Amino acid sequence: QALCPQVPSWAVSAPLPQAEQSAAMDSNAPKLAKVEKVLGRTGSRGGVIQVRVQFMYETSPELAGRSLIRNVKGPIREGDILALLETEREARRLR
Repeated sequence: QALCPQVPSWAVSAPLPQAEQSAAMDSNAPKLAKVEKVLGRTGSRGGVIQVRVQFMYETSPELAGRSLIRNVKGPIREGDILALLETEREARRLR
């Protein structure tokens, strides 16, 4: 009784308990960060904008108030909110 005929029954894992499931999803959830300042354009053709962002309390209380410099592709201005999937990496400063 496999869930799908192509997947053997031994390959299907048991569902996680509700508490573990929500904790696992929270760690993968995007973290919201507000653009504090647009620092300038970078990249070989100026297609990337460097911004300073500050994490918001709503999605990540452990990161709230922390700020990073990130590279953003596309139109952006101060006050915009970014959804960041990765929060450890910081962009190198413009020269």
